[in-house]
Amino acid sequence: MTDDTARGGPLSGVLVADFSRILAGPYATMLLADLGADVIKVEGPRGDDTRSWTPPARGDTATYYLGVNRGKRSIALDLRDAGDAAAARELARRADVLIENFKPGGLARFGLDYAAVRAANPGIVYSSITGFGSGAGRKVPGYDLMVQAISGLMSLTGDPGGPPYRAGISVFDVMAGNHAAIGILAALRHRDATGEGQLVEVNLLSSALTGLVNHSSAYVAGGTVPYRMGNAHPSVFPYEPLPTADNDLIVTAANDGQFRKLCVVLGIPDVPDDPRFSTNADRTANRAELRPILVERLKRRGAVEWFELLVDAGVPSGPINTIDGGFAMAERFELDPVVVVGEGGRAVPTTRHPIRFSRTPATYRLPPPGLDEHGAELRQWLSQPQEANGSEEDDRG
Repeated sequence: MTDDTARGGPLSGVLVADFSRILAGPYATMLLADLGADVIKVEGPRGDDTRSWTPPARGDTATYYLGVNRGKRSIALDLRDAGDAAAARELARRADVLIENFKPGGLARFGLDYAAVRAANPGIVYSSITGFGSGAGRKVPGYDLMVQAISGLMSLTGDPGGPPYRAGISVFDVMAGNHAAIGILAALRHRDATGEGQLVEVNLLSSALTGLVNHSSAYVAGGTVPYRMGNAHPSVFPYEPLPTADNDLIVTAANDGQFRKLCVVLGIPDVPDDPRFSTNADRTANRAELRPILVERLKRRGAVEWFELLVDAGVPSGPINTIDGGFAMAERFELDPVVVVGEGGRAVPTTRHPIRFSRTPATYRLPPPGLDEHGAELRQWLSQPQEANGSEEDDRG
């Protein structure tokens, strides 16, 4: 392993062959790269679609692509070309992990499906991300917006009398990427204990249904089909934006103690003793009576002033920021949300890995790669004899 790819981290020494594109797979492999894995991003001759998803852009590259591809090396392979397909199979043979999000069966004609890769590399952890699984939903293309609609999320998002809305991000792509990373780590742990690789399947619809948490449980366990309530919560009040003298403020007094503290700060300390509002169930049932009482007090100050007072009192609340305000708040809380990856003209600001480790911190060694940036060195490496999973040599690059 050369100095360019040597790195610390809990996944140091793990080689990931990344045949994924767009968001779910690249997000998962970026997380693995941050933790020390050597991730080789395999792209088609035209590159990952997100390279051109603009605006916005940084230089000639879409910020979408930059946001989920740090820490990787890129090789462009045309799988329809016999030589490139052979190189791809050799990479799969050497890898500890292969991740892909082609349509189910899409890689079989290139000898890169799980069965073929496992035959050459029995220890492989092979992660497949699809939209709707490898069974009856195998032919349905998987895009996040489709899953937001099909899963029911859009029916829960928006004003009660208005149309359904998508979430502001591709929430289930991100969730599926997290699930893929969890599955890969669990499978690596199993392989460490037994020597056995395995297939790890993730699909966006299953990620969506588990991610709907309390709403899924309302239906599965309670037989209730929930519908959109705007910004209100079906089971807790107050747990929504409330108007102040200037802007709305999120107030989430989710238990009796927090509600009592809220009322003390608002100057209405006797309200929690009202039997209509004494418990969360009471407050939720009588929200129409309680909301005007809270709003009347909140209208006396601005959102930021209330935020400071409520947080000091131990009441969860927050202003509704734009993205720049969110990063500013993270800076205020000493979370250091931005890291710079690369040097000189290649330096790219990016968001910090979300997990903190006391002994093996995340590393940010490589900026998002240019298309085929590392192709020559990787082709040369793949042309040299080596056993699967680097068992004979540890010379990945």
